[in-house]
Amino acid sequence: MHGSEPKDGGYSTPDKPPRPRPWIRVIGSLAIFGFLVGLMIGRLFHPDAMHLKEVDAADDRLVLWFNVEPRVQVGNFQGAFLLRFEGLGREQQGQLQIAGRAANWRVVREGRELELRVLAARPLRGEWHAEKVDGRWRLTIRLAPL
Repeated sequence: MHGSEPKDGGYSTPDKPPRPRPWIRVIGSLAIFGFLVGLMIGRLFHPDAMHLKEVDAADDRLVLWFNVEPRVQVGNFQGAFLLRFEGLGREQQGQLQIAGRAANWRVVREGRELELRVLAARPLRGEWHAEKVDGRWRLTIRLAPL
C-alpha cells in the first residue's frame, strides 16, 4: 500500500482536467429567462396598435372599421377633406357620391400614419362619429359640400 506522500512534488493521484464552472451557464440561463419574462410582461401591458380593417363607401359617407378606438386628426387642404390617424392598414382607394357628384377617396400611408383623403370638385366639410359595434370600432364620416 502506498503512502500519501507527494511524489516529485505532487500527489500520487493523476491530474484531472479542471471542472467546468456552472455559474456562467446559470447566470446566462437566468439572463435569458428574465429577458423572455420581460417580453411577456411588456406584451401584456402594451396596448394593441390601431389597425384599419376595412373601408365601406356609401352615399355621402365613409365607414371605417378599426380594432380599437381611433384617435383622429381632421383637416382641410385646398378643399380636400383629410383625416389622419396613427395606425396600421393597407392603402385603398375608391369613389363615392356626394350631393349627386362624384368624389374620390384614398387611404395612403405616410410613415407610421395613415391618411384618408377625399377630393371632390367642390370643397368639402365632414363630420365624424366613432362608436363601438360588436367588439370593433366604427368611424362614420359624413361629407357634404361647403
